[in-house]
Amino acid sequence: MGEVKNYRISGKFKKGKIVYKFTKYVRALKEEQAVELVYSIIGGNHKVNRRLIKIEKIEEIPPDEIKDPVIAFIAGVE
Repeated sequence: MGEVKNYRISGKFKKGKIVYKFTKYVRALKEEQAVELVYSIIGGNHKVNRRLIKIEKIEEIPPDEIKDPVIAFIAGVE
């Protein structure tokens, strides 16, 4: 088993005629798993098909750069 890493994934998705930008913080073993998790989160919360979600940037980040308080807590950042 590998080490869990922190990722910041940015992009945009289209719902109707409006384009929304997003930044999500997730923890995953691999970059591919992090991308799938973001597709799942956005698709589930906003009822958007994954072909309408465009991932623009994927970054592996240190725990102190996590802005999401839930993910930061899981990562052990105070």
